[in-house]
Amino acid sequence: MNAAILLVEDDQASLELAAYLLEHYGFQVFRAEDGLQGLNTALGLGADLDLILSDIQMPEMDGYQLLRALRADPLLACLPVVAITAFSMEGDEQEILQAGFNGYISKPIDPERFVDQVREWLPSDNP
Repeated sequence: MNAAILLVEDDQASLELAAYLLEHYGFQVFRAEDGLQGLNTALGLGADLDLILSDIQMPEMDGYQLLRALRADPLLACLPVVAITAFSMEGDEQEILQAGFNGYISKPIDPERFVDQVREWLPSDNP
């Protein structure tokens, strides 16, 4: 079975591009347009999710707040969460990883590399 990925992104163009690329490679993609919607979607899907890709700067609930809420839920605490963000100044990646994200992908995403980058955080039995 193909991996189930939750994309949490408030920029519609970025959300659509990432979803298109992942769906093209057969992943099941769920979409949320802000952190609060992402949290509610993750709580609803629970163990059916394999990975969450989240922007950092979003309305309602930012990526850091989303991560803290996910880590506080026993069912979702171990779920890999990867930041996809335009924060690319020196030190940003380290700050994001120290906050507890499992990984970091800078925006704009590279369509040639994006799916391979995402696969790094998926169980090896997913294509």
